[in-house]
Amino acid sequence: MSPFNLNLGLLLLRIATGGLLLFHGIAKLALGFDFIKSLLAEKGLPLFLWLGVPLTEVIAPILLISGVFTRMSGICISFLMALTIILAHAAEAFSISGNGGLSIELNLLYLSCGLTLFFTGGGKYALYKPANEWLR
Repeated sequence: MSPFNLNLGLLLLRIATGGLLLFHGIAKLALGFDFIKSLLAEKGLPLFLWLGVPLTEVIAPILLISGVFTRMSGICISFLMALTIILAHAAEAFSISGNGGLSIELNLLYLSCGLTLFFTGGGKYALYKPANEWLR
C-alpha cells in the first residue's frame, strides 16, 4: 500500500469520525447538559465531569478534522465512549436494537475509531504538526 493511500485513508477516518461526532456535541450545546449532570449525580460522581463532554464532543472532533493533536483527541473520544457505555448503557450493552445491531454499536464505533487514530496518528494531511510524535 502506498503512503498516499494510507494518509488519505487516515484523513477520511478523521473527517468521518470528527464530523459525525461533532453533530452530537452541537446537539448537546443546543439542548443543554442536564441529562449528563443528572446521570453523574445519580452515579455519585462529581458534577464538574460534565465539562468533559463538550471537550470531547466539540473540541476533539474539530481537532480531529483539522489533524491537530489527533492522538490526544482520539484517546479522549475513546475514553468518553467507554464512560458512556459504563454510565449510560451498561444495562443494555449486549442487547440487540430494533435494526439488528448492538444497542451500543455507535459508542463502540467511536471508541474503535478513536483508538485507531490514537495508535496511527492522523497522517500527513494536517494543519499543524507538533515535533513530538505523540502529540500529532
